[in-house]
Amino acid sequence: MSAALTRLTIAEALGRLRARDISAVELTEAHLAAMARAQALNLFITEMPDQARAAAAESDARYAAGTAGPLDGIPLAVKDLFCTEGVATTAGSHILEGFTPRYESTVTAQLRRDGAVCLGKANLDEFAMGSSTETSYFGPTVNPWRRAGAPATDLVPGGSSGGSAAAVAARAAAGATGTDTGGSIRQPAALCGVVGLKPTYGRCSRWGIVAFASSLDQAGPFARSVRDAALLLRSMAGFDPKDSTSVDRPVPDYAAALTGDVRGLKVGIPREYRVDGMAGEIERQWQQGVDWLRAAGAEPVEVSLPHTRYALPAYYIVAPAEASSNLARYDGVRYGLRVEGENLTDLYEQTRAAGFGAEVRRRVMIGTYVLSAGYYDAYYLKAQKVRSLIAGDFRAAFERCDVLLTPTTPGPAFPVGERQDDPVTMYMNDIFTVTVNMAGLPGLSVPAGLSDDGLPLGLQLIGRPFDEETVLRAGDVLERAAGFTALPADIAG
Repeated sequence: MSAALTRLTIAEALGRLRARDISAVELTEAHLAAMARAQALNLFITEMPDQARAAAAESDARYAAGTAGPLDGIPLAVKDLFCTEGVATTAGSHILEGFTPRYESTVTAQLRRDGAVCLGKANLDEFAMGSSTETSYFGPTVNPWRRAGAPATDLVPGGSSGGSAAAVAARAAAGATGTDTGGSIRQPAALCGVVGLKPTYGRCSRWGIVAFASSLDQAGPFARSVRDAALLLRSMAGFDPKDSTSVDRPVPDYAAALTGDVRGLKVGIPREYRVDGMAGEIERQWQQGVDWLRAAGAEPVEVSLPHTRYALPAYYIVAPAEASSNLARYDGVRYGLRVEGENLTDLYEQTRAAGFGAEVRRRVMIGTYVLSAGYYDAYYLKAQKVRSLIAGDFRAAFERCDVLLTPTTPGPAFPVGERQDDPVTMYMNDIFTVTVNMAGLPGLSVPAGLSDDGLPLGLQLIGRPFDEETVLRAGDVLERAAGFTALPADIAG
């Protein structure tokens, strides 16, 4: 019974909760048991079993009273970048170890408002800086999937939201929150075989989310189906006067957009996404996605995004620049880690040296350099101009199509430790996703098949600003055509 409950989608679980076939407490206990079985994967930094049980009991009371919310009783993992009142928030970093917020992020507050149950704080790359969830101070998260023929090899779940994606893939959470700065929802979703949605910049409030790069960060959901992602987004999205980048516009009923009908929809296929050295299995999966949408009545259209090749280098100027500014607040004086020094400057230096990991230090140094006198115009200002050109490419493409279809990642999950000493190769994991953040667009990754080694591969749909409905509608059709039902071996067994 316990395992069966963890296999329910959010939509299925809600149906059974409303019918009183199962209780929220039963559903939560099943997921807590799955969390215990998955301890070796290092999915969570902070587990919250007592709070989860109490919240589930409150959900059952609301079901009994007929006042249940739209997500009542649904057990979720929360990326440990979202501040949670009274519960430690670390951002995967030693420098915030011991920090307990006195406030709740807007996104998690809205999920709680609608009845969601928080199981715990999921592991992540330190300050969301990474593509594999290996930079966490609390150790790497392991992907529940294994390569065919190499079951003993631990694989990365992607990053930075790897703990959230892996928790959903391991059936230790019905859904999860993540943040996406350059692909940190879509990339781990693809590597873990789940659905990941990065909404339009400004659609979900950033208030109460530990900042990495403020003009790029965006919260979004992980789920096991496109419908579940739509249900989660409706609760997560909305205007927030506490966030100056939050956009004041109505939140649609995203699930209602899943009509199953994409007849006449024009699907753009960007020629620049066929990069040198692309694995044959990625190319084949992409073509399969085109064929599925064509068979459903959509019309594939070749489009051009000519500045795509400049997106990754421009991103790795803009994001570190904003990170160096945002992370200046971690000085050992106000909160978190404090390492005493001989004077104030020494305290700053000792605290930051001890508190930040190697990847964070690397990005802060790059960001400080590109913002320094004499280099600002040559690097940061030029990168922002490239960013404008990238946004212009998308605007031109959307004059010819309604949505774009691309691969999500250049390959499947890779072994833990394989690329940690090669930051450039690691950064290439986001080659298909960073353009979406640079232009502030919505992007959705849908599991579409398995690699030659039996690992999940994802396809990405990109839409116009605030047109998540079309992205989700196309994603739902793609999901049905793919019929992806594979499970990690330990779960399937």
